[in-house]
Amino acid sequence: MQLVEVNSPELAREFIEFPVRLYRNDPNYIRPLDQDVEQVFDRKKNKFFRHGELARWLLQDAQGSTIGRVAAFINNRTAKTFDQPTGGMGFFECIDSQDAANVLLDACRDWLAARGMEAMDGPINFGDRDQWWGLLIDNFGPPTYAVNYNPPYYQRLFETYGFQVYFNQYTYFRKVAEPLDPEYQERVQRLFTGTEYRFEHLRLKQLDKYTEDFRQVYNKAWVNHVGVKEMSVEQAKSIMKKLRPVLEEKICWFGYYRDEPIGFLIALPELNELFRYVNGKLDWWGKLKFAFHRWRGAAKTFTGIAFGIAPAHQRKGVEAAFVLASSKVLQNKSKVKYDDFIMNWIGDFNPKMMRVAEQVGARIWRTHATYRYLFDRTKEFKRAPLIG
Repeated sequence: MQLVEVNSPELAREFIEFPVRLYRNDPNYIRPLDQDVEQVFDRKKNKFFRHGELARWLLQDAQGSTIGRVAAFINNRTAKTFDQPTGGMGFFECIDSQDAANVLLDACRDWLAARGMEAMDGPINFGDRDQWWGLLIDNFGPPTYAVNYNPPYYQRLFETYGFQVYFNQYTYFRKVAEPLDPEYQERVQRLFTGTEYRFEHLRLKQLDKYTEDFRQVYNKAWVNHVGVKEMSVEQAKSIMKKLRPVLEEKICWFGYYRDEPIGFLIALPELNELFRYVNGKLDWWGKLKFAFHRWRGAAKTFTGIAFGIAPAHQRKGVEAAFVLASSKVLQNKSKVKYDDFIMNWIGDFNPKMMRVAEQVGARIWRTHATYRYLFDRTKEFKRAPLIG
């Protein structure tokens, strides 16, 4: 076996194409958009290169055929916030061979150790946690957009190497038509008896207004968290501009108390139910196919990508009130044709949000695991600390 560093356009293309061959007989595999993967490794497009570095490799057999790939990276802003300096590894793909996996994982370990790291997390992204984060360990059905998919044997490869679960990531699911628990629904109904709380779906003609409402709630809900900075007007507009082509009014909701924005639920059509038809290419032909399958209603699932409630209005039933208010619209099949709702993953380090998901009638549907490997094998392993 030979390890080859990716340092040319040809090797970068092979890094993209290898998984397509690896999964060619897997009916559940949906090829990620080439551009989504490529931009992770593009210094001009990935802001994490401003405070980090990365390397990636291909593994070839004796005949020169690719049998694995991997990337290792350091985010200098977070690397030293743990008990030990910790880097990351991801974009791991490999044949079912522990020897091959060990070569790839050793390359990551050695590269990170040479740069002062004492542990590595993986498989994770050289970017934010909302994409390419964690190893799939159950429910090996078709993946959702920008979420890692892998065969079951990857868990054995990681754990045999010595990785341990740092935290589990739970993706929650509920049927759109499923009602809230009657007892909880009665409690939530009290929020609607007066005129102080109200809930409404987004109107694209007023996108600027909802963008500012989103920004206000975000700053109230998250700015006090460690490492979270206040969102500027420009940042909020940039986010909504990127989402604008796939936003749908009736699956994005905002909550108000005395006309002050206090919560939001931003959801999108499940893009992989549309991207599965484009084979990773979002060129003019891919965009045409995407538009056609969206028009014909191929997306039967919508996915929540952001949910926030101002602290002063938490634990009052507002979370479930969003579900109750939106269900009155979403359960009308003449207006909205979605069957399923998937929530963005919640880490097992956040039991509060897990309870919220369960209260609104969602259940754990799929599990990914973020693993950690300590370079000093005698050191005590600690799982991610609980929030609150």
